[in-house]
Amino acid sequence: MTSRERVLAVFDRRIPDRIPMWCGASPEFMAKSRAFLGLDTDEQVLERFHDDFRRVYSRYAGPEKFDPVKNAAKGSRLSIFGIERKGIGYGVPANAPLEGATLEQIEAYPWPSPEWTDVSHIREDALRYEGKYAIMSGEWCPFWHDAIDLLGMENLMIQMYEEPELVRAVIGHLVDYYYGATKRIFEAAADVIDIFFMGNDMGSQSGPLVSVPLFDEFLAPQFKRLCDLAHSYGIHTQLHCCGGFQQLIPSLAKAGVESVQSLQPVNPGMSAENLKKNYGGTVIFNGGIDSVNKLIYGTKQDCIDTTREVLGFMKPGGGYICSASHDYLLEMTPVENVLAMFDTCLEIGSY
Repeated sequence: MTSRERVLAVFDRRIPDRIPMWCGASPEFMAKSRAFLGLDTDEQVLERFHDDFRRVYSRYAGPEKFDPVKNAAKGSRLSIFGIERKGIGYGVPANAPLEGATLEQIEAYPWPSPEWTDVSHIREDALRYEGKYAIMSGEWCPFWHDAIDLLGMENLMIQMYEEPELVRAVIGHLVDYYYGATKRIFEAAADVIDIFFMGNDMGSQSGPLVSVPLFDEFLAPQFKRLCDLAHSYGIHTQLHCCGGFQQLIPSLAKAGVESVQSLQPVNPGMSAENLKKNYGGTVIFNGGIDSVNKLIYGTKQDCIDTTREVLGFMKPGGGYICSASHDYLLEMTPVENVLAMFDTCLEIGSY
């Protein structure tokens, strides 16, 4: 099987020749990997990791004041939703632009336009891989994160109970933008895109940030909008979600999410054994190899043993993609540990 055929077999609930593998990594980790492996390009690194996926992105084409590249060069981070962020990495929001806003003010807020999304290169970028790999694309769509930043997290939680119409309005506008931007991508290149990959972190270290009833009321309908869009173009769906969220899996699946990615095993209910036993027929799993305790702080043998253990639960019956328990391997991760994970999967992942 080619990598693409292998991945699509899993999404079609068929047994592939072997477990597919995916590597999500920071630019810093990729640079470190190039140096460690003596390779020239990120593509060569992904080939060494046996990565069966490739990802293509839109580009920003809106007002200059929100341009992420130009703002980064100036040391500024201002999102298209008017949220200023400060601090290391992505930082934290320094303002909550819609805190205390009325419904009228929410409607009048300067929401971004999907036309700020440049998709002119998407098809060409995907075609460069010549159909060998499963292509992921679409906007990241972190509408839950954005709602938290716009309203303030505590305010959002209270308003879900006391002013639900305001919360629905904010989330609705956020998803209107992501829906429109992603639709532009699909209109440009749906025939060469296999998976719509989006992300919203709805789990904490102890469980979901929202109850199942609140999720079903406020978030599930928006996930359904996005998943229905992808499915209308014949594209599969995958959601990145950190933390403990196993209680939300049935609702996500009902909304159209086919695969969940990250699977942090240290969180309640997120062990490979529990997920496979209780939700193996509900969604496809991508992840589960502990990216902190094993890949960062463990030994090479720890990573081999953990990969064998996770595959022991996840491999039977298919429906699994091998990767770390996060979508962004950090620079501090030893390259030899990541190699141990992928090489072990290649060794014992055949069906």
